[in-house]
Amino acid sequence: MLMQTDPFRELDRLTQQVFGRTGTLSRSAVMPMDAYRSGDEFVVHLDLPGVDSSAIELHVEHNLLTVKVERQPTAEHAEAVVAAERPHGVFSRQLFLSETLDAEHITASYDAGVLTLKIPVAAETTPCKIEIKAGGAEQQTS
Repeated sequence: MLMQTDPFRELDRLTQQVFGRTGTLSRSAVMPMDAYRSGDEFVVHLDLPGVDSSAIELHVEHNLLTVKVERQPTAEHAEAVVAAERPHGVFSRQLFLSETLDAEHITASYDAGVLTLKIPVAAETTPCKIEIKAGGAEQQTS
C-alpha cells in the first residue's frame, strides 16, 4: 500500500476557500499525482511539465520516497514579462511506502512531462494459500 501525507494540503484548501484561487498556489497543483495498483506493482504518475529530466531527483530512505524537481523560469532574460503564472523553483513531494512494497526495486521513466514510478509489491507479502491436511497432519503452504 502506498501512503501519502501532506500536512499543508488542508491549510492550502482552507486558504483557497477564504481567499479564492487567485494569488495562491496549491502545493499539490505543482506536482499532481495519480497512484494505483496494477497486478503485483504500484504505479505512480507525477505531472512535471516543463521540467528537464536531468532536474529530477529520486531518493528512498527508510521507506520514504522523495521526488525533488527544479523548474527554471523560461523568461529569465526577457525585457518585459507580461504574465508569469507558471511556478518555478525547487519543488518536492514525499510518499511513504508501506512495508509491503519493495523500495529497492523501484523503476522510473520520464516521457512527455510525466514521471512514472513502478514499485513492486514485496514477494514475501503476497498472500498464499495454506493447505489443511485432515487427520492431524501438519499444515503446508503452497
